[in-house]
Amino acid sequence: MSVIIEPFKIKSVEPIRMTTRAEREELLRAAGYNLFLVNSDDVLIDLLTDSGTSAMSSEQWAGIMRGDEAYACSKSWYRMRDAIRDIFGFEHVIPTHQGRAAERILFSIMCKKGDVVPNNTHFDTTRANVEFNGAEALDLLKAEALNPAAILPFKGDMDVQALEKVIAEKGRERIPLIMITITNNSGGGQPVSMANIRAVSAVAKKYNIPFYIDACRFAENAWFIKLREPGYADKPVKEIAREIFSYADGCTMSAKKDALVNIGGFLCTNDSKLAGAQRDLLILTEGFPTYGGLAGRDLEAIAIGLTEVLNEDYLRYRIASTEYLGRHIADAGVPIVQPPGGHAIYIDAKAMLPHIPVEQYPGQALSIELYLAAGIRSVEIGSVMFARKDAVTGKELPAPMELVRLAIPRRVYTQSHIDYVVESILEVNAHKERIRGVRIVKQAPFLRHFSASFALI
Repeated sequence: MSVIIEPFKIKSVEPIRMTTRAEREELLRAAGYNLFLVNSDDVLIDLLTDSGTSAMSSEQWAGIMRGDEAYACSKSWYRMRDAIRDIFGFEHVIPTHQGRAAERILFSIMCKKGDVVPNNTHFDTTRANVEFNGAEALDLLKAEALNPAAILPFKGDMDVQALEKVIAEKGRERIPLIMITITNNSGGGQPVSMANIRAVSAVAKKYNIPFYIDACRFAENAWFIKLREPGYADKPVKEIAREIFSYADGCTMSAKKDALVNIGGFLCTNDSKLAGAQRDLLILTEGFPTYGGLAGRDLEAIAIGLTEVLNEDYLRYRIASTEYLGRHIADAGVPIVQPPGGHAIYIDAKAMLPHIPVEQYPGQALSIELYLAAGIRSVEIGSVMFARKDAVTGKELPAPMELVRLAIPRRVYTQSHIDYVVESILEVNAHKERIRGVRIVKQAPFLRHFSASFALI
């Protein structure tokens, strides 16, 4: 059959408060036109992020009740550790309260001022943690992947030739690690091929540079490999995931994505000396090494979620439901990053709103209009989030793409919710020439998109 249904039943529901456009206009004005600052009660469909917004399963809720809250060496910790070792294969597992805590520990220990960290594309917290330690976060995505309309099976692949060039120019001693993000969030939720992971790993080994994977959406990436890469169609997703991590020296993960939980993360390595330094910093800032800032019940839920996310019926539904949203708006003329990604659809705001110059942040303008028109919360992935400053002139340099991300929480919304999103986007597209740009009124020095205030132009 062509219809792919949700591979689960709904057991508990949460009401949605309906709002009017007039109400939303006032709410946005009060929030400084920053959707991060709008109360969730005032959002109809929340596509701000897929991080920590999943609906947990009945087994996970049962695990919550079984959680062992012992301070040290709880039973729940060992269940989480063993589940991670079984999939990821790393010897040392260090729990953290979320992914950015794992990043902070990793980069605080491995990076120093003047270092360079190559990635296919750093996401916001990854970049901020690299730069906070004085290093340069360098994106090495293939040039053709920066064209939103280009259709490539593995648009998240790192440019391996560019990586070799960077190592030659910067010097191996300035590169403490190489990283790949799977799937590539900033680049449209696009997958990375096994061939590319293998090739980057080979370069890292050639120069004796540690190779890390940002594993937030590893299961979705493994599913894309199964669908698109020759030789993997008949392999179980778990086996594909194990091969992915066999090429790496360690990983970071926000468990709030593909572990299907609302909080948590971890850091992995096979380097015993490095793991010792990481645990020392963990104790100082996060907690004892067998809980890392998490309750025992959270450890239990992560262990179960990592098993559930590898269910192939779930992954088939997950990727198909995202593609459903992308296909319906693209077929009606809305420009998106092609092909549709795993966890989100990215509208190409620069192409959709050519009358708004990049210095007036078309992605932010479109996000504001989607909320005003339909109560849908999305997030700008463009120059608000990723603009750089020219080192000489201090002038703001725009991001490579101006996108609006519609991130779909796991196991939360039904097809009728997504149909509402489709209809709303098409209505906004019909009057897009009336949308105005914005300017920044107030901003923070790091991760400004979380707290900035805007004004309409």
